[in-house]
Amino acid sequence: MSTPMGTRAQLAFDELGTPLRDTTFVVFDLETTGGSAEQDAITEFGAVKVRGGEVIGEFATLVDPGRGIPPEIVQLTGITNAMVYTAPRVDEVLPAFLEFAAGSVLVAHNAGFDVGFVKAACQRLGYAWPKPAVVCTVRLGRRVLSREEAPSCKLSALAQLFRATTTPIHRALADARATVDVLHGLLERVGSLGVQSLEELLDYIPEVTAAQRRKRTLAEHVPNEPGVYLFRGPSDEVLYVGTATDLRRRVRQYFTASETRRRLREMVALAERVDTISCAHPLEAEVRELRLLSAHKPAYNRRSKNPRHGWWVVLTDEPFPRLSLVRKPRDGALGPFRARGHAEEAMAALQEATGIRPCTMRIAAHGGESSCALAELGRCKAPCVGGQTVEEYAPAVESAVSLVAGQDLAPLHRLHLRLTDLSATQRYEQAGADRDRMRSLIRALDKGQRLSALAAVGELVAARPDGAGGWEFAVVRHGRLASAGVARRGVSPMPVVAALVASAETVLPEPGPLFGAPAEEVGVVLRWLDKPGTRMVQCSQPWTEPAQAAARWRPWLDRADHARASTLPRD
Repeated sequence: MSTPMGTRAQLAFDELGTPLRDTTFVVFDLETTGGSAEQDAITEFGAVKVRGGEVIGEFATLVDPGRGIPPEIVQLTGITNAMVYTAPRVDEVLPAFLEFAAGSVLVAHNAGFDVGFVKAACQRLGYAWPKPAVVCTVRLGRRVLSREEAPSCKLSALAQLFRATTTPIHRALADARATVDVLHGLLERVGSLGVQSLEELLDYIPEVTAAQRRKRTLAEHVPNEPGVYLFRGPSDEVLYVGTATDLRRRVRQYFTASETRRRLREMVALAERVDTISCAHPLEAEVRELRLLSAHKPAYNRRSKNPRHGWWVVLTDEPFPRLSLVRKPRDGALGPFRARGHAEEAMAALQEATGIRPCTMRIAAHGGESSCALAELGRCKAPCVGGQTVEEYAPAVESAVSLVAGQDLAPLHRLHLRLTDLSATQRYEQAGADRDRMRSLIRALDKGQRLSALAAVGELVAARPDGAGGWEFAVVRHGRLASAGVARRGVSPMPVVAALVASAETVLPEPGPLFGAPAEEVGVVLRWLDKPGTRMVQCSQPWTEPAQAAARWRPWLDRADHARASTLPRD
């Protein structure tokens, strides 16, 4: 079919997602005491449940707002204080409405207003907002109708345009019934443009370019499986890499307008094909994505523009070692840090806690002839002029090494004692700054010790339920995902494990706290292993964390995070 937007290839029905004819819509309207969801209250609910063009239920009730209704609202809606005096309160009506609308797509005219009031009521009464799909007939009307055809998208104007059987009169049920006719009229319009599913409807409402729609055929071969997708450009270059639990559904979204970011629209315009890699489960997909991003550095991935190589704090190799920030870690390094600023905070706290000299000059074993300003300020014991010998300085180095390795927590206790003294002397500004530095140090120690503990394990096999009676497996070697697979329901799991171990990637450990594994990959694997329900199948050696690990300070860290959040300026 030829349309003003160009010729489009027809997708098969199994590609369309949820057909609109099989979608249940709850079209609703509210009357309220005013326009603020936070300060005003609901006075009436009206809702109509429709499916396949047929009405299958209605919900309507007045609501006692618990306050007087302003005269101008009475004049607009006709709802008086006497009418709502014996009506139920919103705490009785809301659960009934949520049950009526459960599992349906919410539809409203100017949906932001009506949904905002319902969400605010849920928050006040302690109900979890179910996060349904929402269709706004105002936004849909503005996408479908021209200005000449519909100069106004008010409900009364659209109800007249589509010859609604009910006239909107600022009463909830009547307006909801009118909105049903408007919705059906708009769905007929978008149906002629190829919008046949709920997913396409939700994607159609934002503005979309013709180029995006024309290229939706690139998704025709994509399977409904978890995995990784790669958009390739005219020279076969990788433009963008992403993951999805359902590759077909995710890739199609790029061509049906759910993607509104300008740069990715530009990417879609350049794309010539989409390659996919099916994965056994989401962990494998996430790890493959990380590796593909590192290998190809796609121009349209934000992480390619800001690669997360990370920062590490290391001790220099000299008679009087000092702390230094580096990109490539070595044994005993503290990290990783995504931001240099956090690394500098942790380094300052580590210097304060252990007595490592904060100056940056290189000092020979016999010292020098002049001291720096830090020595004059009493922040350094001046090994540069012989104030300390190598032997006298050594305990500071040993303290730093032991803290990072999880063998000694005394430096953290010293920092905490200093914070207590600063607070006792009402030096709150300095205490706050020291607290933030200590937070960065403890967070880095905890993260680094957990990552390095996992990376130290030569081989670990773990399993997670797949939610359908089967198992997802991961073979992890020195923190890297070496193999992944599944045993579906009814399949004996241990032969699958044996095959995965036999075919797993060989991983040779390298120097450094993570044995050569990328920090981001080890973190992804660790989060998967930490999820409730994960089981250890076999381990080449015990997976343990140090007895004096920074994990002991997590309760303090939680309190410090809360204290810092309470002191931040609010908009």
